[in-house]
Amino acid sequence: MRILITGSNSGFGRLASLTLARQGHHVIATMRSLDKGAALRDEATAEGLEIELRQLDVCDPDSIDAALSDPAEIDALVNNAGFEVQGAIETIDDELMQRQLDTNVLGPLRLIRAVMPSWRARGHGVVVNVSSVVGRATSPFGGAYGASKHALEAMSEALYWEASPAGIRVRVIEPGRFPATDFWSNIVRPDGWEGSTFEAKALSLRAALTALDSGEPSDPQSVADAIAFAVTDPEAPFRTVVGADANLILGAKSSMSFEDFERAMRSTINWYE
Repeated sequence: MRILITGSNSGFGRLASLTLARQGHHVIATMRSLDKGAALRDEATAEGLEIELRQLDVCDPDSIDAALSDPAEIDALVNNAGFEVQGAIETIDDELMQRQLDTNVLGPLRLIRAVMPSWRARGHGVVVNVSSVVGRATSPFGGAYGASKHALEAMSEALYWEASPAGIRVRVIEPGRFPATDFWSNIVRPDGWEGSTFEAKALSLRAALTALDSGEPSDPQSVADAIAFAVTDPEAPFRTVVGADANLILGAKSSMSFEDFERAMRSTINWYE
């Protein structure tokens, strides 16, 4: 298969690129700046892997057109690029929310629009959207990011219904917390966040959430493996939840009312802010 993955210079995208290439697939690893792909290029060369690097900014339609000049060459699309805006809802201005939605929602939409016409014509293709546990259970100070992932989940469900009659598979990956990735270093916060009471509460929540970690830190390779499974196996479920914390949170939320879920989560992590 020829598989295009966005946001491949680090984190889940980089690991998924290597995992799929090691399985024998031709991976088109894309990123905003090719300068950030040096480590991935070196690994691919050392292992003799078929990983082709292309520049692609999901917020730039011209960049997408250049990277996908022939959409029919792509068998699978993995929408992985994204970042998180962290902040209390009342502190997030229009510009910051627009940046969040432009990357995490409109970005995948632009890629999907680019491939769907040719995929419909030929009768096959795979879209894998990398969402998050917050796409179904949003946390305090994560409303902007959660909104983007809720939207991605909704688009994925709609696309599943719309595209499956044409032979196109749509899958969603929902990771929990994986501190070992570079994702945390790319979090964007509103002006005035540092030193605010909101920051203090968010740091308190982050510390409390460690109560959901069990044993060794979650290995981000498990997310890469889930992406690879979703891409290559037609029997993969529509949603794949990855991480003990994500399974615990979503399992609890689906089994009780929101009010009971709130009480259970506050008690579990001992956070009563």
